[in-house]
Amino acid sequence: MTTAAHDDIQLLRDALGPLRDREQVAARLLESSAKHSFDPDKELDWEAPLEDGKWFWPPELVSLYDTPMWRRMSEEQRMDLARHEAASLASLGIWFEIILMQLLVRHIYDKSVTSNHVRYALTEIADECRHSMMFARMIQKGGAPAYPVPRIHHNLARVLKTVSTTPGSFAATLLGEEVLDWMQRLTFPDERVQTLVRGVTRIHVVEEARHVRYAREELRRQMVTAPRWEQELTRLSCGQAARVFSVCFVNPEVYENVGLDRREAVAQVNASGHRREVMQSGARRLTDFLDDIGVLRGPGRRLWKSSGLLA
Repeated sequence: MTTAAHDDIQLLRDALGPLRDREQVAARLLESSAKHSFDPDKELDWEAPLEDGKWFWPPELVSLYDTPMWRRMSEEQRMDLARHEAASLASLGIWFEIILMQLLVRHIYDKSVTSNHVRYALTEIADECRHSMMFARMIQKGGAPAYPVPRIHHNLARVLKTVSTTPGSFAATLLGEEVLDWMQRLTFPDERVQTLVRGVTRIHVVEEARHVRYAREELRRQMVTAPRWEQELTRLSCGQAARVFSVCFVNPEVYENVGLDRREAVAQVNASGHRREVMQSGARRLTDFLDDIGVLRGPGRRLWKSSGLLA
């Protein structure tokens, strides 16, 4: 190392070891982006008809799977529920990505515009723009409605986007990315699923892998360098975000729209051991990471447990 600044960076460590140089990480991510980025409008065949007898989401990942209500449903109704839940998850994904884009813009506002770190953030924002349009187009193609999050959470997110500190922003980013990423990794190789949906999830998985790397590296750095009050605020805000995420994951209107009793469906999902295991499995890689770097402590950990995402 030739500069004191680089020496300082090299000295930063957390429980996972020394932190990597921010510019070197961004340079590698930029190189990967140049090799493995997609234009969904050209990559996917949006004009192809939907395939009869294929799912929009793997049945094991549908919220009611293996409940008494699921066992009473016809195969057609199950597939219809999967179609609506895919639209609900895509709607949630768009909401998260719009929030993420604004948080990233805030993150780089005071940083050097010629740095690799800022260049990669702008590259990621471009990725997220394409993802949001891709998800919206998939919703339209499937014929189900878009499912916005409840108004209270929609408006509370306005506050988050305005006041979120940097580590809190990246913790929320990972929450929005990693659980859905786990589910999509099960979806894109599943031949029972519509070809278009598999293509959408494949693109998202490949590009989100870079986004997760960027957010993890930056969250580690921020948790090491942030003052104690900001670390504690991050633990609380991350726990509360987990609670909101678990509530918004599937909009209960999907049940009414396929002819089910909404209250009974929600009660059975909440009581489902299978569903609890799916959600905790989807979050486990993230919660292990957050635990390692000191985010899952104190009241924040209790919030995560109450969300159902942490055993």
